[in-house]
Amino acid sequence: MAARVRPCTMHRRFLSGKIHRATVTGANLDYEGSITIDTALLEAAGMTAFEQVHVYNISNGNRVVTYALEGASGEVTINGAAARLFSAGDLIIITTFVNLDDREVARHQPQVVLVDTANRIVAVHRDQVAPSMARTAAAAPR
Repeated sequence: MAARVRPCTMHRRFLSGKIHRATVTGANLDYEGSITIDTALLEAAGMTAFEQVHVYNISNGNRVVTYALEGASGEVTINGAAARLFSAGDLIIITTFVNLDDREVARHQPQVVLVDTANRIVAVHRDQVAPSMARTAAAAPR
């Protein structure tokens, strides 16, 4: 009897959360690694401690992948080797991503957090997946 082949579910990677235009408050080279982020910002963006994050430096173009740690109010500190690529006062974007199958795409809404120069939350909103992507996902076989 031949083995039954199960169809493979394809997953795509989508933005899950974003903290937009945060200001770096410190760079600590003598730390073992990571980025320390105000706990309220993490929660608002749907991020959690020890989750992988991508950090994009608007001020100089550098990018790193690291993990998040909970920090004090207003804190955004780059730790470890990445501290050589970021300086206090740099503007950054912090993102996380999620893998979704076609059925999940139409319902997915990334959480976007906008902050002021003191890293206080100005607005939080959920972005809708592009209508063309949602239509494609809705038409996908189930």
